[in-house]
Amino acid sequence: MKYDYDLICIGLGPAGMAVSIMASSMGLKVAAIEKNAIGGECMNVGCIPSKALLHVARARNFYSNLADYGLSPVEAPKVNNPFAIIQQHLSYISEKKTSGMFDKVDVFLRQGSAVFIDAHRVKVGEKTMSAKRIFVATGTRPMVLPIPGIESIKPLTNENVFKLQRIPPRLIVLGGGAIACELSQAFQRLGSQVTIIQRSACLLSAGEPSAAAILQNTLQKEGVRVLTGHQPARIEKQGDAVALYTDKGTCVVGDELLVATGRKLDYKELELDKAGVAVGGKGQIMVNKFLQTSQRSIYAVGDCNGYHLFSHAAMHQGMIALMNSMAPWPFKQDFRKFVVPSTVFTEPQISHAGRHAAELTKHGIPFETIETKYADYGAAIAENLTTGFIRVYVSRTGRILGADIVGDGSGEMINEWALAIQKNIRIHDIMMLQHSFPTMGFMSKRIGEIWMMNKMKSPTLKKIASAAFRWG
Repeated sequence: MKYDYDLICIGLGPAGMAVSIMASSMGLKVAAIEKNAIGGECMNVGCIPSKALLHVARARNFYSNLADYGLSPVEAPKVNNPFAIIQQHLSYISEKKTSGMFDKVDVFLRQGSAVFIDAHRVKVGEKTMSAKRIFVATGTRPMVLPIPGIESIKPLTNENVFKLQRIPPRLIVLGGGAIACELSQAFQRLGSQVTIIQRSACLLSAGEPSAAAILQNTLQKEGVRVLTGHQPARIEKQGDAVALYTDKGTCVVGDELLVATGRKLDYKELELDKAGVAVGGKGQIMVNKFLQTSQRSIYAVGDCNGYHLFSHAAMHQGMIALMNSMAPWPFKQDFRKFVVPSTVFTEPQISHAGRHAAELTKHGIPFETIETKYADYGAAIAENLTTGFIRVYVSRTGRILGADIVGDGSGEMINEWALAIQKNIRIHDIMMLQHSFPTMGFMSKRIGEIWMMNKMKSPTLKKIASAAFRWG
């Protein structure tokens, strides 16, 4: 059968961009369908604008901390509309940087949603096209809980919060995950009075509890009101304000309500059943370890398959799936075997790779915890960055099982530990690697040194070392 294209990619977020750009660079004939904007959620209403807003907030927060450096306090300047500047930057990235990557791709942009006709054909608008392989990379959307009364207001989500015209004086944030925490800190620093309402007993409930505790303490010191263990019960519109009542009888009034309670998987508009593609109970597109759906000519990459809802994971899956579509069976790769690090970009940053301590304990896996604190490192003290720690979980033989880093630069530092876990690099190899000094990353080397010094507490090893020195 002759196809119009070698490959059709539905969605041009991080996963779809990786597939389309790599495939076209390899000489394949590629069509890409994007109903909204190139770059998807991450570029336009997610990772990139949120980091830009955090950067503006961090700059304003500097004035509040001048006394920590022995300088006279100065009133923080008012930020009128950071969102307009962020939108300008996003337009520049889209028009001057991103678009040029698709010069070898037939892009169908804002022409409607793709709809499957069968396993090799899709329709967008009035156009039908076919391909040997089809990649679904349609991402997710924010989940808005069906709270009684929510229909009376227009809640903010990550899709519209960056289009605000002003900083709201009072902001209610519903949720306690990464997006909720990052935007809460940003808006508080930009002048809002922020209240976080979280159903779980702590923020970042899926992560390391001590890391979440540090973040919660930091947010509260900055003025954020944190209500954990509160279930939203109902919402009322009070003039121009919003009142949210919790199951504990607490009423919180704000000028805006930001909902950050997770992601929604809903791909009914694709009509996947026509292509024979199976969907799971939570709405996720089911894939095997090679990222193939139940229809082997169709792959699902990124958030739509429900694994690791991170942009970097989506990009990586796109790359792996494309490679698997070309490789004979013995050389196909299991995407689940690759380590997925994560970072929450608050101050302090909170990063993780590998397995959590609670997970290791639950499965009866023996390990020891090696830790060093920012407050014990000279460079961190000198730079007034003493909040945080590096904590690594190590087997008896020095195998690295997991790592948690809380503190400045942890998002950069965690990558070293992710590589070590993925490539089975032992803790003594981290110790033997020279790290640039005085970087925060030097503390990773210190972890290795602490592990070795702990081993040298053994009387037997001391005797062996002493004898080796005398006879050396």
